[in-house]
Amino acid sequence: MTFKFLPLAFIGFFAFLTSQEGFATDKEAPLKELTGAGATFPYPLYAKWAEAYQKQTNTQLNYQSIGSGGGIKQIKAGTVNFGASDKPLDEKDLNESKLMQFPAIIGGIVPIFNIKGIDQLTLDGQTLGAIFAGKITKWNDAALAALNPGIRLPDEAIVVAHRSDGSGTTFLFSHYLFDVSNDWKTAQGWDAKNPDKVKPDSTAQWPNGSVAGKGNEGVAGLVSHTPNSIGYVEYAYATENKLTHVVLKNKDGEVVEPSAEAFSAAAENVDWSKSPSFYMIMTNQPGKKSWPITGASFILLRTEESYADKNKDVCQFFHWAFKNGQEMATTLHYIPLPASLVTLIEKAWQNHKIAPKS
Repeated sequence: MTFKFLPLAFIGFFAFLTSQEGFATDKEAPLKELTGAGATFPYPLYAKWAEAYQKQTNTQLNYQSIGSGGGIKQIKAGTVNFGASDKPLDEKDLNESKLMQFPAIIGGIVPIFNIKGIDQLTLDGQTLGAIFAGKITKWNDAALAALNPGIRLPDEAIVVAHRSDGSGTTFLFSHYLFDVSNDWKTAQGWDAKNPDKVKPDSTAQWPNGSVAGKGNEGVAGLVSHTPNSIGYVEYAYATENKLTHVVLKNKDGEVVEPSAEAFSAAAENVDWSKSPSFYMIMTNQPGKKSWPITGASFILLRTEESYADKNKDVCQFFHWAFKNGQEMATTLHYIPLPASLVTLIEKAWQNHKIAPKS
């Protein structure tokens, strides 16, 4: 039996495509396969879940880590059993596309940097937005120096690293910067006279001289190998690749480190029961311990009756993950969904008549 996971080019993170020798027998039930595509944000965890699930159930999950934009396109086209996106779809888009969604995991996005001889850097929303908007272009800028007393920042140009693909990670990062940085909003074409014309999206406008990588792994690789660079990735990519991350001032003015506890503190502010379609964005949440760029990653399913059987199989996988995969989630610094949210998700499955067997 083979376990198939199709990651993008990766910088020594996970090697899958493994062989489970000696597991299959002639009496074993036929191999069942599920296909999914989308967000790179949850990929490390989905890979761990899929490997363990296959060992227990003989069901193979083939997940392509191609970015949220690609996942949305593929599920809308019906070419995969489920899509995955860190950018939730609003109710109008869900209805028009005949889709439903539910959150699967919660995590954090962290700015990462590569400055020789420096292993700590404090930023706030205004300075982070100014860097990614191209307004702050040198590491020794006075605004950065003021936030980092005692650290000799170099007189070097900042290299911004960002996603090249349609990305839910970019959407969450941009959504946060829209909240806290006028420089970022202006760089995206925002106009106070017509504030709804430009909104955060899975792509963005970047400064001249920036570099782009595909997937979280691509950005992590760029920052790792580019001196004086800064980028943004899901936290597991930073920790597993031993990349140096920024600490941020949050909405309450407290300087916080990214951690499972900080992501959980932000998530505690969210009331999922107020959103039947599970549309929820949790960036820039209040709380002294809250990490300001926290978000959920979502699963997208088609709602037509012809997809019901496969949808049940997909829901069976996530039912198993919610019940058995919490330790794997916390090991990778994700936040398992609270029991109250899992109950809401299971009710949504029942409403769509795709609830798995208990």
